[in-house]
Amino acid sequence: MSDYETVWDRDRSIVRLPDPAIEVVDERFRAMLPFQAVVERLWTGGRWLEGPVWFGDLRSVVFSDIPNDRMLRWTEESGVTTVFRQPSENANGGTRDREGRLITCEHRTRRVTRTEHDGRRTVLADRFEGKPLNAPNDVVVAADGGIWFTDPGWGIEGDFEGDKAEKEIPCQVYRIDPDSLAIEVVVTDMARPNGIAFSPDESLLYVVDKDIRVYDLVDGRPVNGRRFIDMGVGTSDGIRIDTAGNLWTAAAGGAGYDGVHCYDPDGVLLGRIHLPEGCANLAFGGIKKNRLFLTATSSLYSVHVEVHGAQTP
Repeated sequence: MSDYETVWDRDRSIVRLPDPAIEVVDERFRAMLPFQAVVERLWTGGRWLEGPVWFGDLRSVVFSDIPNDRMLRWTEESGVTTVFRQPSENANGGTRDREGRLITCEHRTRRVTRTEHDGRRTVLADRFEGKPLNAPNDVVVAADGGIWFTDPGWGIEGDFEGDKAEKEIPCQVYRIDPDSLAIEVVVTDMARPNGIAFSPDESLLYVVDKDIRVYDLVDGRPVNGRRFIDMGVGTSDGIRIDTAGNLWTAAAGGAGYDGVHCYDPDGVLLGRIHLPEGCANLAFGGIKKNRLFLTATSSLYSVHVEVHGAQTP
């Protein structure tokens, strides 16, 4: 049993500081977290949690429990978790657009939807060139309102996260025009595109496969794709960028690897936040956008940091 497994054999409300679940690899990481930072388990009871989205106006996080076909909401003021939507169509990743509307990737329906302010859902994309999408996975909204999403097809690999089906199109990254809702392919050179994020100035696009790739954005479209981070024995999943351009990625690969890894803009590993289970996704939130919310296999976690999330509604 590793040191990081034994770290969790205790009450998380009583932690000797600095929290041993937070690993400093590069000394710059130490300044990115307050000394009092503690990894907290906020809720547990899911089967495979994903897609955290911060709602600053409601001081809450909405996240997906894919196999249980529901979306949940944890509220910061009360600490209570309630059902946000059920059924959720095996919803996975999500974000908010520039008008604060929830954008959701749905596995079962194989579509991307927008929840309007009155609760109605608008279908943004469900087909490409007449064929159904595979199973949209994660999504981000650009400053111009364009909606970029990945379509790796994990949701139709079996019945656990959606309905098993055959892929009819390649696994690609798409952009939805915010006005016409026209859909175009923007990345084709990846096996299973997953997590997705822009740099703060939107000059770069990061997309996850097993490892993490980066693309230059020229005239709003990605070019010159190359590997940015080699995840080694583990895998990356959801990613977020802070205002300094550091990349925070959910990671899985076993004890000592599971959790969140933080890299500087040059791809240098700064530190890790260890969890007792694989981490699928993360989001910046809290009043100051300096609280990381982490969806792992069965639980929602959080940790306060001394950086702020970019592109956080």
